Amino acid sequence: MKKNLPLRTLVIGGAASGKSRWAEDFVLKSEIVPTYVATAQAFDDEMIKKIDIHRSRRDARWTVIEEPLRLEAAISNCPTGSIALIDCATLWLTNHLLGGSDLDAEIGQFGDMVTNTPVPVVIVTNEVGDGIVPSDAITRQFRQAHGHMNQVLAAQCDLVVRVTAGLPMTLKGTLPV
Repeated sequence: MKKNLPLRTLVIGGAASGKSRWAEDFVLKSEIVPTYVATAQAFDDEMIKKIDIHRSRRDARWTVIEEPLRLEAAISNCPTGSIALIDCATLWLTNHLLGGSDLDAEIGQFGDMVTNTPVPVVIVTNEVGDGIVPSDAITRQFRQAHGHMNQVLAAQCDLVVRVTAGLPMTLKGTLPV
């Protein structure tokens, strides 16, 4: 698959849709040395379990960079000739929201990093706009910023894949053979 691999790929789906597992398989099938950029932070037992599940799926082939905020630094630390999997943009945005960052500025920098990436990158993100309008202001702020982020990333990516029930549906570009 190396020959046809897009430089920038966005994998989007709902919670527990299989998007992370699909993205991991996609990266491994590229036959390029994989780097996993983990954005999650374990603030409670539920998140600790989720992180452990993700870790259990990664074997010794993966280089792991844990970076909850500074994606540009993480990507610049990827080994030459590798492919980066960022999992996930939703948690990265959550980290910035809870940290009081300027979300528009951070999203802009994320988009710039994707545009100028020195290595192939696969970004996992959630689709959070399919539900009802949230009742509180911070959740509405997050949903709005998240939708904006997904649009920015999708515009920058060569391939956009929506995963539902573990099945990929190409929204933009062509899946490599």
